[in-house]
Amino acid sequence: MNKFNIALIQTEVTESKEQNLNNAEKLIRDAADLGADLAVLPEMFICPYDNKRFPEFAEFENGASEERLSRLAGETGLCLIAGTIPEKDESGRIYNTSYSFASDGKKIGKHRKIHLFDIDIEGGISFKESDALSPGDKATVIETPWGKVGVAICFDIRFAELFRTMAFEGAHTIVVPAAFNMTTGPAHWELSFRMRAVDNQLYMAGCAPARDKRAGYISYANSILTDPWGRILDRLGTEQSILIHEIDPQYAADIRQQLPILSGVKKDGYRF
Repeated sequence: MNKFNIALIQTEVTESKEQNLNNAEKLIRDAADLGADLAVLPEMFICPYDNKRFPEFAEFENGASEERLSRLAGETGLCLIAGTIPEKDESGRIYNTSYSFASDGKKIGKHRKIHLFDIDIEGGISFKESDALSPGDKATVIETPWGKVGVAICFDIRFAELFRTMAFEGAHTIVVPAAFNMTTGPAHWELSFRMRAVDNQLYMAGCAPARDKRAGYISYANSILTDPWGRILDRLGTEQSILIHEIDPQYAADIRQQLPILSGVKKDGYRF
């Protein structure tokens, strides 16, 4: 499998859907000019992270925003994992959804966030995503020119079984559009990505919105890339920026051969 360059695009998020899309488009085009092959946007890059705003910003599948992102992938020749947007269905349910597009603009994946962010931390953050959103129910692995890539969303990373499932499905990299906050971010952001990388011997890429201290929900930012040995390859700070780094799928295969964790799993020996 060939090496490729991933771009994690840490965007500022405003109250305007159009402004957020215009900003994302500019940065995606910048990433293409910088040599990226696969680009990633953050969780809810299109709207404020607020239960009251999700219905306002929600679109049906194949809506205007998705069509624009698809066209942008085709125009830039990038494989695009387009962060997440609120997706509504005919029954009125709303999902936190990530669409993936091939370099010709064809949609190749759709992941609905499985594990909703319902937490109440004493002295920290309280948020109940399920007040506005419905959960997905399927792991997502997409086919790319460089092999299989898994897609999960933010709180999904807390559930090791999902990531092991994607590893067994052949993923050498898992991309996670996410928006950890100022309570969980300092404690668990880096740890979570290094932990899942070591558990499953793959690359982990977390792409977050830039930090806005004026927002009701403040993103920890710090978009990050870890390798199959659990090392941090690169990370951003708090401002809008682009991280570009090479990924080598063969390195993941080598680590799995040298340290046989996945092949040593006793699937019939565990009980849940």
